[in-house]
Amino acid sequence: MEIKKTLEENILTVALTGRLDTNTAPDLEELLNENLEDGVSELILDFENLDYISSAGLRVLLSAQKKMRKIGSMKLTHVSEVVSEIFEVTGFSEILTIE
Repeated sequence: MEIKKTLEENILTVALTGRLDTNTAPDLEELLNENLEDGVSELILDFENLDYISSAGLRVLLSAQKKMRKIGSMKLTHVSEVVSEIFEVTGFSEILTIE
């Protein structure tokens, strides 16, 4: 998986490419832990090129959502049909803001 981050003022945008699974979820978790305390009030996760998300990836999203509720907001953009279906089946579509 490839992760690209952009920080503009108080908005952190993270674009993911590939698969967010057991092997790659720790990388995303580490990046978010390092960057969410730097005055970030909005987190945008761009999933345009994300092919798959596993339960490990869902756990990272849930953790990020909990943190962002305290300090701002989080949204997911460009979610593919495959990933969107995973969110529907797991109930995450009710928890996350997906645009």
